[in-house]
Amino acid sequence: MPRFTVIVPAFRVQAYLHACLDSVLSQSFKDFEIVVVDDCSPDACGPIADEYARRDPRVTALHLPRNAGLGPARNAGMERATGDYLIFLDGDDTLLPESLQAIADRIGATGDPDVLMYDYARTYWSGRSVRNVLADRLDERGPASFRLADRPELLHLLMVVWNKAYRRSFVEAEGFTFPPGYYEDTPWTYPVLMSAGSIAVLDAVCVSYRQRRRGNILSTTSEKHFDIFDQYDRVFAFLDARPELDVWRPVLFRRMLDHFCAVHASPDRLPRPSRAAFFRRATASCRRYRTPGAPAPRRARLRHGLLRLGARRTYRALAATRRIGDGLRRGAAALRRAVRGAALRAHYRVQLRLPLRPRDAVFAASGGGAYAGSPAAIEAKARDLVPGLRTTWICDPRHARTVPPAIRTLTPGTFAYGSALARSTYLVNDAAFDRRLVKRRGQVLLQTHRGTPLRTVGTDLLDRPAAARDTDFEQMLRDVDRWDFALSANPHSTLVRERAYPSGYTTLEYGSPRNDVYHRAGPAEVARLRETLGIPAGATALLYAPAPRDYRRVQRPALDLEQLIRVLGPQFVILDRAPGSSRTRTATHPRIIDVTGHPSPETLALASDALITDYASLMFDYVNLDRPVVLHLDDIEAHEAARGTYFDITSFPPGVVARSQDELFDIFATDHWRGSRSAQLRAAFRARFCPYDDGNAAERVVRRVFLGETDGLPLPVPPSARRTALPAQQNTAEARVGQS
Repeated sequence: MPRFTVIVPAFRVQAYLHACLDSVLSQSFKDFEIVVVDDCSPDACGPIADEYARRDPRVTALHLPRNAGLGPARNAGMERATGDYLIFLDGDDTLLPESLQAIADRIGATGDPDVLMYDYARTYWSGRSVRNVLADRLDERGPASFRLADRPELLHLLMVVWNKAYRRSFVEAEGFTFPPGYYEDTPWTYPVLMSAGSIAVLDAVCVSYRQRRRGNILSTTSEKHFDIFDQYDRVFAFLDARPELDVWRPVLFRRMLDHFCAVHASPDRLPRPSRAAFFRRATASCRRYRTPGAPAPRRARLRHGLLRLGARRTYRALAATRRIGDGLRRGAAALRRAVRGAALRAHYRVQLRLPLRPRDAVFAASGGGAYAGSPAAIEAKARDLVPGLRTTWICDPRHARTVPPAIRTLTPGTFAYGSALARSTYLVNDAAFDRRLVKRRGQVLLQTHRGTPLRTVGTDLLDRPAAARDTDFEQMLRDVDRWDFALSANPHSTLVRERAYPSGYTTLEYGSPRNDVYHRAGPAEVARLRETLGIPAGATALLYAPAPRDYRRVQRPALDLEQLIRVLGPQFVILDRAPGSSRTRTATHPRIIDVTGHPSPETLALASDALITDYASLMFDYVNLDRPVVLHLDDIEAHEAARGTYFDITSFPPGVVARSQDELFDIFATDHWRGSRSAQLRAAFRARFCPYDDGNAAERVVRRVFLGETDGLPLPVPPSARRTALPAQQNTAEARVGQS
């Protein structure tokens, strides 16, 4: 008896069925069976199901003699099911990696509940993925399992069958089956949740809910949407047969009216001549099942009241008024933005005519990001060395908490922001300032860049459209022409950037100020950072920080961290800094710490014991710590074709290289990741790319740019005399090899 039976009805989904079945068969959790129900589909769904059944004994292909619809197809699948739990997956949707493992773990942790509810993300044809906006309803805090009465807010989630796992013995004991029709989920989901003796939740995205441009049943204009009335008749008939569940009648009444209003408001579902008849049927159902008592928002109460009264003309007028009001509000907001924009531009032009402030300096990083990187290191050193300097940090309000109290913060798009850009003498950034910036005579603009370039940058992207995308090269060169100074960490960076960013600026080959902290932080500081991140005492922390993929519109994880943490064992934790702000996590693991939004890569590097990356420039900084680096390059051919690199990283790497996930697992299983070969590669890499990173780079920059000193700048400390902040977990013998 398998743990799960995954039931997949298939009708006109031949373009998606392979991906659906592969998403199940590729799960790391293997104790399942799949029942594919070919609902007499006129396309290739049947042969595809047969093909998978021949290849894998866990797959059963079931062919219905005639098209019956989703509900009967699922019923046929349930008759063949032998698993402890039933999971339903539509043929055009997919399971995310590790979902079955996460579901199985949560079921075990909550005592085998009757129903487990989990989350989903809508995936659009463009590749964009958006998580369910009501994900907070799946908060796992509180009792492990409960009844619906304890958490009635779960009824606000999408009432579909495929975001839940059902204990098969519970379903069979209650006699639950699906009716035919368009809205077959409705008379299944409500009765199941109301009857369940125990419900649990999993706060993880497990299903990718495909939003098809065409062909979705609920987006098809048809009178079959009148089926919704029959389905709610079935729901209330179920309540009539179960007097003990009568307490749910007011709630279901409100949910029914919301559902009717949603269908009536959708322009894609009802033919125009049928809309009046639909409204009359909705009014009849409203009067038949009217049960006051459930709370509803004021606007919803008004809609429901008009529906009950059958006042369709008033209902339509209200909807039209609301649409007009929304349009007027949008127009007013646009007008306010235009007036404010004109006022800001006028203010900036006035400020440009006022004298510069010789002691004012403006700093920014990552286009309005947190206080971090080389601009932050230079700002801190400038306050120490430059008498009377007044510094300002430009950032979005959400990053203001990262800025030290002694520094003024500015929000882009404000009047104070325009004043600062127009009148500050010093402008420091690792990205581009506002494109409307007018560089004044006497202003000094310092470009710090963000690390050493391995991947193609600047004008070298002209013949790489996949990586350049919508880059405005003319604007980029106008920005470059404003630079007075540009920092460089090493000769390689100097040669690359002077070609990729051609202009008349002065290159300061002084090292990376953001790396100064690696040579100044002590063991106590490292211990504090590890504690702040939640790294257990004595654990070995691996920082996973890959680069984004230019050839992918949506960033997907290249490495199965859940499987890696199982290979590594209980003494390891992983700091996960994968790219992609819109990423949806499939599951949480107690030894995988999500640091995607952490503002400071330097902090994460200091707190970790080793780095796993691919093409990210962080590797050039990380070797200053003399800690192991492992490269995972499973897509190097695709990356080279899309973005390109300035040298072959596999021929001169900072550590051991893995060309596949299995090879990476072997590297950690055999301890090669921190062996003598790893230390030798790291030492050679550090000698080539970190000749000036000695903890004094920021001081050299401040003395040259802010104090005008050209002689007597601090000379680079010899590599043998440099100090690194080694953590307690670092192998000291290996450290000695790395420093030799």
